Amino acid sequence: MTDSKLPIVELKGITKVFPGVVANDNISIKFYPGEVHALLGENGAGKTTLMNILYGLYPPDGGQILVQGKPVAIENPNDALSLGIGMVHQHFMLVPPFTVAENIVLGNEPKKRRIFLDMDKAIADVEELSNRFGFQVDPRAKVQDISVGM
Repeated sequence: MTDSKLPIVELKGITKVFPGVVANDNISIKFYPGEVHALLGENGAGKTTLMNILYGLYPPDGGQILVQGKPVAIENPNDALSLGIGMVHQHFMLVPPFTVAENIVLGNEPKKRRIFLDMDKAIADVEELSNRFGFQVDPRAKVQDISVGM
């Protein structure tokens, strides 16, 4: 794609330093609509750190993030999600004693009377997603009791 089109997300000069380690050193990358990217590199190359910055899990020590050409502050995953930025983590980020439905709605729980978890709605939402994408997942199953593949 050409630079004449506006990137949907752009990282400019991202730097992240941990004690004794420069994890990201002036990283710049542009993401355009319809593109698929892969970050490749050895263990410790800074791939996950860069994505954790984009998702708001780590603050950058330098540089900026732009969404549709506008600078944004992504201070936490909720900020990222509100901008349409999600992340699939390389390590399991599930709560084993929670059900499938509880894990899926965690952080965006449907509510009854504005304060109580609406478990029936959570289960219905997961069943609808499962049906839409052809999954056979029991939303009531505890994550600790099902297979990794499930």
